[in-house]
Amino acid sequence: MRSTPSNTHDIIVIGGGQAGLTMGYYLTQLGCEFLILDASERIGDAWRNRWDSLRLFTQAKFSSLPGFPFPAPDDSFPTKDEMANYLETYVERFDLPVRHETRVETLTRTDDCYELDTTAHRFHANHVIVATGQFSQPALPAFADELAPSIVQLHSSDYQNPDQLPDGPILVVGGGNSGAEIANELAASRETVLSGRDVGSISPGFFNNRLFWWLASTVFAFDTWLGSKLKQANAGRGDPLIRLTQTELQQSGVDRVARTDGVEDGKPRVDGQLLDVATVVWATGFRPNFDWIDLPGQIFEADGTPIHHRGVVDSEPGLYFLGLSDQYTFLSATIGGVCADARYVADHLQTETDAETPATGVVSNHNTECPTDIRYLLDFW
Repeated sequence: MRSTPSNTHDIIVIGGGQAGLTMGYYLTQLGCEFLILDASERIGDAWRNRWDSLRLFTQAKFSSLPGFPFPAPDDSFPTKDEMANYLETYVERFDLPVRHETRVETLTRTDDCYELDTTAHRFHANHVIVATGQFSQPALPAFADELAPSIVQLHSSDYQNPDQLPDGPILVVGGGNSGAEIANELAASRETVLSGRDVGSISPGFFNNRLFWWLASTVFAFDTWLGSKLKQANAGRGDPLIRLTQTELQQSGVDRVARTDGVEDGKPRVDGQLLDVATVVWATGFRPNFDWIDLPGQIFEADGTPIHHRGVVDSEPGLYFLGLSDQYTFLSATIGGVCADARYVADHLQTETDAETPATGVVSNHNTECPTDIRYLLDFW
C-alpha cells in the first residue's frame, strides 16, 4: 500500500453507493491505496430518501455485494431502509475509506494526475473511477412548466407517500416500475391515472432465477451477437414491470391511458383529451449528468453517455466508469449485477498500475461471490 499525502491518492472512487462500495471491496482485496468520495451525509441515504413503501425488485439472494451475503431470507424482497443499513454495515465490515459530504464539483487533469475540486477539499489522483451511476438528474418533459400553478407536480425521486399529496385525482406519468408501483399505492386512497406505453412485464420468479441471471450476464452480454441484438431492439423501450402486471394495476383501480404528449390550457393532454387532476407525479426517469467532468478528448456521446468498453475509457487512460445501466449487461445497474463489472475494472486497473500482486490476481479468485457467475449458480444446484 502506497503512502501518500492526505489529499493525494493513487485511486479515487466517486460515489458511495453500491457500485462505489463494490469497487472499494475489490480494491481492498488488491491492496490498493484509494479513497471513496460520497456527497451524502450517511452511506445508504440514496435509498433512505426514496418513497416509504419501496422494496427491491431483486430478492435478497441477488441483493448482496461481494464478501457479505444480505442478512435476510433468500426469497425475501428487502425494503429500501434494509438495503441502506446493509450498505452502511458493508462499509464498517470491510473498513472502506469513505469521505462523506464531499461532492465532486469538477474533475480535470493536470500534467501528471487528475484534479478533483469538491465541496470540502481539492484532491489529486492517478486514477479515477466514476461510480455515481448513469442517471442522477431527474428527467422532466419540456412541457412540465406549462402546467397550471394550481396543479402540484413532483418527480418520483421526491415522492414519499400518499399523505404528502393534496386531495384530488392524480396523474402518474411513466409506465415503468417506479410509475406502476407509485400508481398502485396511490390508487388505494384516490383516483389515479397512469400514463405511458405498455412496457410489458416479467414475473418476479423468472427474474429472480439464478439461471436467468447467468444467461443475462453471459449469453446476452452486450458484446455477444444475441446481446447486441437485444440491446438494439430494446433501446428506448424501458424496463419491463417486474412485480406488477397490467391486469393487477387495473384490479387495484389504476386507470391506464396513453402517453401524456403535452399540456393545453394548463392541463395535461392525453390523446387529445385534457385531464382534470390535482397532482402530477413524473415517473419519467433520469438523465445523465456528467457536466462536472471537464477532460480533453471525446469521452461522451452526443446524449451525454460515456464512451467506454466495460467501464474502461480508452481515450482517457486512468479514467473508469461503473454502475452504468448499459455497462456490459442488462443487469449492470442492479445491485447483484454490478459485481462482475467492478471486478473487470479492478482487473484492468491492476494490469495498468502493475500492482505487486500475483499475475493471477486476488480479484479473479472471488468469482463465486457474484450471482452472475456460473460457479455461483452451480453452488445452488
